[in-house]
Amino acid sequence: MNQFDVYTIILDSAKSSEIKNTRPGVIISPTVMNKHLKTVIIAPLTHTIKNYPSRVSSSFAGQTGQIALDHIRSVDKSRLKKKIGSLDATTANNIKLVLATMFS
Repeated sequence: MNQFDVYTIILDSAKSSEIKNTRPGVIISPTVMNKHLKTVIIAPLTHTIKNYPSRVSSSFAGQTGQIALDHIRSVDKSRLKKKIGSLDATTANNIKLVLATMFS
């Protein structure tokens, strides 16, 4: 499980306005961390386009949408069902930039 891999992730048991259901999500935690912990930090992908500074536009598997960095969460690895690919370098770099801005 590497940083910027995209998996189908079960996000059920969400509350209120949290993103839920089974959907693609990108692992944003560092690969070295993923090798040693039973959890990973993910950000869900969504087709809903919002003009939020915490969203990164993406095109993955022929579909456009956004990576919702305002919905990052730690999940147990058992929630990850199937690897469906990896993000391109440009999108990965955009995620790093937005996260650096969010937490600076």
